[in-house]
This record gives sequence, C-alpha cells and structure tokens, in this order.
Amino acid sequence: MSHRAPPIALTIAGSDSSGGAGIQADLKTFSALGVYGASVITALTAQNTRGVTAIHDVPDAFIAAQMDAVFSDLAVKAVKIGMLSRPGAIETVAAGLDRHQAHPVVLDPVMVAASGAKLLTDDAVSTLIARLLPRAEIITPNLPEAAALLGTAPAADEEEMRAHAERLMACGAKAVLMKGGHGSGAQSVDLLVTPQAVTSFAAPRHPTRNTHGTGCTLSSAIAARLALGDDLVSAVGAAKAYITGAIAAADALDVGSGHGPVHHFFALWPA
Repeated sequence: MSHRAPPIALTIAGSDSSGGAGIQADLKTFSALGVYGASVITALTAQNTRGVTAIHDVPDAFIAAQMDAVFSDLAVKAVKIGMLSRPGAIETVAAGLDRHQAHPVVLDPVMVAASGAKLLTDDAVSTLIARLLPRAEIITPNLPEAAALLGTAPAADEEEMRAHAERLMACGAKAVLMKGGHGSGAQSVDLLVTPQAVTSFAAPRHPTRNTHGTGCTLSSAIAARLALGDDLVSAVGAAKAYITGAIAAADALDVGSGHGPVHHFFALWPA
C-alpha cells in the first residue's frame, strides 16, 4: 500500500471555547481538506454562540516558545494567522516568522467577532499593518475590517472593494482578498486583487444566522490549499467553494442559540 504523508499547515490564532471559530475552526478546516494541522495559541477566549465573555492573552514569550517548538520539528508548508489582540503579540509573531523563514502566510485581520465583540485593540492596528501585512502572501479582510485598517467607511460596491484592496497593497500587502459577505445582493462576491489581476469569486447567499467562524474557515482553507500546492488563485477558488458548502449546511448542526458555527465536515456528515 502506497503512503503519502499529508502536508502540514500551522494556525496562529486565538482559541474559541465553543469550537466554532479561531484555532478550533482552523484545525477542523485543515482536517476536512486533507492537511495536518498544528497550532500556536495567542489568546484564550470564553465564548459561545451568543458572544465573548472574557479574553485571556497568552504571554509573548510563550507564543514565541510555541512557534519555536513547531518550526524546529515540523515541516510547515503554510501558515494562517488569525487573532492577535495586542502589539506585543503581533511583534512576537512577526519575529517568529522571520526567525523560521515561514511562508506562505495567510493573514486574516480578525478585529471583531460575529457577535460584535472587539478582538483587536486600537493601538494594535498600526502594528498589524507595519509588521504583518508585508510578511503575508495574502490578507483576507471583510468589508468592515478593510475599512477599519484604512480608517474609512466600508466599501459599498466592487469598485470600492478594489480601491480598498489597492490601498492595502500600498501598505505592504502582496495580495488582498476582499470578502463580500457583509455586502448586499443575491450573490456574495469576493475580489482577489494582486499586482497582476483582479479575480472575482461569486456564490449564492444562504439565509442563515449560523455564520460563526466564516472568516477563520475561509482563510484557513486558503492556507490548506496552498500547503497542498495550489497557486494563489486556485487556492482562493477552492476555499470559496468550501466555505460556501459549509455555510449552506450550517443549519444542520443546530449548535447553540445564537450565531452557530458553519459545518466544517459537511462532506463527511451530510445533513
């Protein structure tokens, strides 16, 4: 029997005690897409489908120790970065990426939870832009996140989405996936903007409130596909298809009484 070990992807993010977002969503996504997942936890959150009730930050030295432990032993093929709530954590992760020459990096600039809880301090925004945007192969902001990074109003149409992406690239990002889930219309349109081209990815909107972890899941799906060897456009396309299926099947899980999680294993646990 032939055997091929799966590629390894690393998530650097916060923990979600309800299992729908953060580290837990990332590891589920890696597994669903055939990638072995490792993790570096940057914060512990007490949360459920109704909201975040407490955040406990992991000390910077321990974040660095986790990164050193993983990279010194595991052949990491891609990195996904999620919740980094403080400047110190951002600086620590940036230094660790440089120390271990980690790439490609998918950066999801997590700023607000689906419940509305703020996950990034105001003084950390400039540090995130300066230290991590230039180190990422791609960043994946939704419309409010892109607006917050730029200090402007959210994009109202695809022309403004492209303009915001280009401004983020001017800040150092190599490529930007502007996620259109917060937009309007029958289709949810994401724009991948690179120096070479603009590629549109559209999918039907599904009327559900169970969207907890969508951003984490999409960015980790991109990292998984990059670890598997996809080019960037193919990785984003495959990730868009995956998150669309996970959202469409979310109601079948019936988890919690608030914003429930998407169904990461919809292909294995059909409704």
